Amino acid sequence: MNSLAAGFETDRLILRPHVLEDFEESYAMWSDETVTRFIGGKPFSREDVWARLLRYAGHWALLGYGYWVIREKGSGRFVGEIGFADFQREIDPPLGAPEVGWALMPSMHGIGYATEALRGALAWADAKWPGGDTVCIIAPENVASRRVAAKCGYVEERQATYKGHATGVFRRVG
Repeated sequence: MNSLAAGFETDRLILRPHVLEDFEESYAMWSDETVTRFIGGKPFSREDVWARLLRYAGHWALLGYGYWVIREKGSGRFVGEIGFADFQREIDPPLGAPEVGWALMPSMHGIGYATEALRGALAWADAKWPGGDTVCIIAPENVASRRVAAKCGYVEERQATYKGHATGVFRRVG
């Protein structure tokens, strides 16, 4: 585990940095069209997911923040991934703050894990960047993620276009 990256727990979840052994479960999630329908619109290949895993590690190494694997405390089952990034997205104007994102296995939807994990990640962020804003981008059709963002204090500040698709830019003031 990367010494720069620290894990933490919530009531029902364990969040920790990725290790190589997480690749297959991560690939299973990102290759599921239910997960990707609002994130790029098509399932990710093994190569795409491998690049994603390396990008996560690079964030921790270069920026001191990144993504965590989410696992159930009791069972250890893979729930999904959440974290902060600077993807240098080509959105005008630029996002201007760390961007939070999350994705969960379809079997883990609808039981409050996304909200619980996001609240935990935001507590981590508030300790790391006191008073700092964070942002997220969410497709207009992704009602569930918009609801999670709103529960956690994000407000849509504008509509933007990213890779040819409409997206909402949400901000949470630190």
